[in-house]
Amino acid sequence: MEFVSDPPISVKIEKMKQRVRWQDPVIFERQIDQTRFVLASEDDSPEFSFLVIGDSGSGKHRKHNPQRQIASKMLEHSDRTRFILHTGDVVYLVGSSEYYLKNFIEPYKEFIVGGEKPKKIAYDKMVFKTPILPVLGNHDYYDLPLIYGLMGGVTLPLRRILKLRLDLDIGWHGSNQGKAYAKAFIDYLKAFDTDAELQRHLDKHYTATTSTGRCLIYKPGEFTRLPYRYYTFRSGGIDFFALDSNTFNAPAPLPTTGEGAAYRRTLEGRIYELEQEKLQIMEEASKLNANSPEEAERLDDLEAKLEQVEEVKLDIDKQLAADETTVTDFEQLTWLQQRLIESWNTPEVRGRVVYLHHPPYVTESTKWYQAQTLAVRRNLRWVLDEVAGVLGGLPQQRPLVDLVLTGHAHCLEHLSTGNTGHADSYINWIICGGSGYSLRRQRKEGAQLHETIGDTEREVARSHLYLGRSGHGSHKRRPYSFLRIDVKAGNPAKFVVKPFVAERYQREWVDREIESFVI
Repeated sequence: MEFVSDPPISVKIEKMKQRVRWQDPVIFERQIDQTRFVLASEDDSPEFSFLVIGDSGSGKHRKHNPQRQIASKMLEHSDRTRFILHTGDVVYLVGSSEYYLKNFIEPYKEFIVGGEKPKKIAYDKMVFKTPILPVLGNHDYYDLPLIYGLMGGVTLPLRRILKLRLDLDIGWHGSNQGKAYAKAFIDYLKAFDTDAELQRHLDKHYTATTSTGRCLIYKPGEFTRLPYRYYTFRSGGIDFFALDSNTFNAPAPLPTTGEGAAYRRTLEGRIYELEQEKLQIMEEASKLNANSPEEAERLDDLEAKLEQVEEVKLDIDKQLAADETTVTDFEQLTWLQQRLIESWNTPEVRGRVVYLHHPPYVTESTKWYQAQTLAVRRNLRWVLDEVAGVLGGLPQQRPLVDLVLTGHAHCLEHLSTGNTGHADSYINWIICGGSGYSLRRQRKEGAQLHETIGDTEREVARSHLYLGRSGHGSHKRRPYSFLRIDVKAGNPAKFVVKPFVAERYQREWVDREIESFVI
């Protein structure tokens, strides 16, 4: 049985458009850009700091709470933080509104207005003191098969019915195709019953003037909504581009003959192996006692392993289901292309940061080989190649994007690309996906990433830092993390990246010092 289901890309796109009344006549008449917002602030100086977190939205891990450890450390930097970027997977396991209180509001209560009484905060009424600016992760879109919803919502917990002791965050329902995320973070214009109500709302909150039209104003402490599932904003001369990679991560269709047919059979065999592995995990978990500290940590490990197996299986399912009708979100990709060109033609812009959930480059144990990784890398390359073509190459011998931030891989990693043969060359890529959910190991093949181009294999990227699960038994280390990025004055801008790590080791929390690095 499947633990989660992922809606089709066409459904994700259409549902999100409906929720913001995409290009409604009332919006169109006012020439409103629904992909941009302005951050209301008295200070827009070129030197500022922001924080980065990702893959954080888990509940308590038995007797400890990694997400809360990270949130507490983030508070030490709140006075000098302009905003917080979140690289996705805000709430596990299926992005359900049921779990926003436990898995988001309570951990980050100090950042939310009224956070001193978190249980009184409705997930769809959150207002942030410090802006929290997320993108959608795959778990924020996941739904729950009906049978699990029925089983999870009745008197006995799901894990007991399945004879499990795994603490899966599953209740009555899933995300409803991302609806919970949309109501929590996006300006949910569908809620207005009449055009008159919508007009009043737009005239109150969409008053900023930009080169692409009027847009929404994000006011910390007052009105903290995002315009859409992908968006852009400018701060201190830096353009930020937030993407929804869940709609351009579809694998290419497999050939139906020859090597393609043989590979399909291999994948089908792998599905069977993964189902057997799931059964073994559940059997082992059923024999463990959650009240024993040692066995509770083993249950944590099994829970993470089960989620990873499920993710690999979903990736294979996507490959097997891909055909000529598979949708890719070219509307979003074309938007990014146009906005990057506009950014490079704006003299006051000093740098560019892109953030999304799925990493195009990664050395976590399973991600590099996933078809979704390849799809995201291929589509971003297409965008950047198109931009470089319009600009006549890489301007001023600089990469088209200064920094790409992602999540999805449960680790902290810094990579850089070399000459890839595309316009994604010489870019710094940082994965910040270790802010609360169970961590994962680096692949055994090591830090160098290779691609086969024609008949030649060559290195395209290299990892300079990897923090994930390591060690075994009593020597196992779990370093959870977030980033502070300090933007310096000057053109081009410099970015000083400072990792902060709270490590779980031998059932104790210890701070781990990691050196800053400059991009």
